[in-house]
Amino acid sequence: MKSCKPPDPHPTTPRAALPPGACDAHCHVFGPADRFPYAPERSYTPPDAPVAALRALHATLGVSRAVIVQASCHGTDNRAMLDAIASSDGAYRGIAIVGGNVTGAELAALDRGGVRGVRFNFVAHLGGAPDLEVFDRTLDRLDGLGWHVVLHLDAEDILTYADRIRRIRVPFVIDHMGRVKAAGGLDQKPFKMLLELMRNPLAWVKVCGPERVSSTGKPFDDAIPFARRLLEAAPERVLWGTDWPHPNIAGDMPNDGALVDLFMRVSDDAGLRHRVLVDNPTRLYWS
Repeated sequence: MKSCKPPDPHPTTPRAALPPGACDAHCHVFGPADRFPYAPERSYTPPDAPVAALRALHATLGVSRAVIVQASCHGTDNRAMLDAIASSDGAYRGIAIVGGNVTGAELAALDRGGVRGVRFNFVAHLGGAPDLEVFDRTLDRLDGLGWHVVLHLDAEDILTYADRIRRIRVPFVIDHMGRVKAAGGLDQKPFKMLLELMRNPLAWVKVCGPERVSSTGKPFDDAIPFARRLLEAAPERVLWGTDWPHPNIAGDMPNDGALVDLFMRVSDDAGLRHRVLVDNPTRLYWS
């Protein structure tokens, strides 16, 4: 079982201040393992990244709110995420991972705990596609909760599962710009399909994870054109996040302050930045 590198311990202060109410719409908490053990069936073991460290990062960045996304290393045990939300005085929301046998009572408890959606991993190094019957059955139960589904896909999965994604009847959020590879250019088939999917009023996308999109490494500027194109396609349905503490990064570990600076280079339109950082997450997670 592989181990993950820790995040950069010295995040820089962003060059420009984030607007009040700015939301990190994609981050994680891991452990501490002695209190919240990692799943035995996990494919990787991260260093502990507890909520106190997340709060310290956000204080440096100027982030006011966050959406904590359950990661596969904790499996369907959402306790670390729920504990972080409970400590936030309403500033955090969550995305859970649930099993096919989750009960209505368990979903209701997650909802009371601040969860607003479920995540499914399709990424090969995390085990590949889920049981699609469980996927469909779970999505059928989300509408009554007012939840959405988060899709963690490899770029080629956008093509493989495009028809299934089109059939989704609740809001869906695609992580990390679909994990397209910048070297393939803006005309690559997975990115063109992602842009087509964004015509659907239920489709959202996160312009985070430039280190997962970049083919050149730091400062990951080759990811910027993809973020810009997605913003042009659906500015009212784009979210931003750090992806802290950046699990499973094989290349350069990003500095989270520099990631804020990169987002600011995506657009110099203050109104658009406010929409992505404040208005859009408010509508999806706090309305």
